[in-house]
Amino acid sequence: MQTPCPRILLVFSLALAAVAAPAIADEPGGVGKTAAAPVTGEEVYTQVCQACHMANAKGGQGAAVIPALAGNPRLAVAAYPIAMVVHGRGAMPGFTDILKPAQIANVVTYVRTHFGNAYPEPVTAQDVAKIEAAK
Repeated sequence: MQTPCPRILLVFSLALAAVAAPAIADEPGGVGKTAAAPVTGEEVYTQVCQACHMANAKGGQGAAVIPALAGNPRLAVAAYPIAMVVHGRGAMPGFTDILKPAQIANVVTYVRTHFGNAYPEPVTAQDVAKIEAAK
């Protein structure tokens, strides 16, 4: 019996690994594991907004000025933060490509009721849809 060429064994091994990789990536344990989509306002803030607006929502300066959300009187009118998240402005992009209307409503409501803000009226997905339609 003839021994297989080492090159053929290598190609076969790589092909086998490529076929098996998706199954391995879906198993728990880190590699290939993705974070769950954020649902609550706090989750959306932590996973999406906090990178720029900071954990304390006080914003910052660097390549751009990131406005503070903490104690921000502009949040009193819900349409303003909704429009900012939907359409973006300046260095801030719009987020409708990665956030659903319910997620936007949840994060706007969260920011309006936390970080020293006291605007308790909840924002709904319908509120977001109205501003999104006004593009």
